[in-house]
Amino acid sequence: MTKFKRILLKLSGESLMGNQNYGIDSQRLQDYATQIKDIHQMGVQIGIVIGGGNIFRGLSGSQKGFDRVKGDQMGMCATVINSLALSSALGALGVKNKVLTAIRMEPIGEFYSKWKAIEAMEAGYICIFSAGTGSPYFTTDTGSSLRGIEIEADVMLKGTRVDGIYTADPEKDPTATKFSEITYDEIYTRGLQIMDLTATTMCKENHLPIYVFNMDIVGNLKKVIDGEPIGTLVHN
Repeated sequence: MTKFKRILLKLSGESLMGNQNYGIDSQRLQDYATQIKDIHQMGVQIGIVIGGGNIFRGLSGSQKGFDRVKGDQMGMCATVINSLALSSALGALGVKNKVLTAIRMEPIGEFYSKWKAIEAMEAGYICIFSAGTGSPYFTTDTGSSLRGIEIEADVMLKGTRVDGIYTADPEKDPTATKFSEITYDEIYTRGLQIMDLTATTMCKENHLPIYVFNMDIVGNLKKVIDGEPIGTLVHN
């Protein structure tokens, strides 16, 4: 028995860079696709949201002179590029998948709707949700919260480069300790930033738990699905 029936997997665009400074590392992409295939074969229904920070960030672009709305739209397009790359990698492994976009751009992807996504997942397809929410001023974290709630996922699995949530940044503070689980209220009280405030609040108000783990270690995704305590659970 798997721990979850339906998940929303949030992947970092930056993680797709691997050891590069920009773009998509083919080995990291292959590793992600293989891990996703493994849990798909276990019968888990999977929705995926990927960030676009390895290509372009709207907020940082606006600080360099880009109009914020156009910058965010460029960021949305970056998530589509990453989604197509993952779709291709999964397809090469024989895994059925669909790219759904929050902005109409057929034939690149199908226009997103909740019912279309759920029907596809129940038919054995992995659904990759791209272009964020389709609106500026929202992060892909908020987009993943929204999609997770809409598709009625059991949990949002937030794959990062760290193995959970700590009392402080473990890369800067060697005394930081890891939480095995933490409530949303504690997240607010301690001022911890696992996602932006809008995304976190959406998950709290809609009772969607988040599990933070290190996706960059091959095999970790299956361990999470098997119920191994390798990350941090955030819940009400």
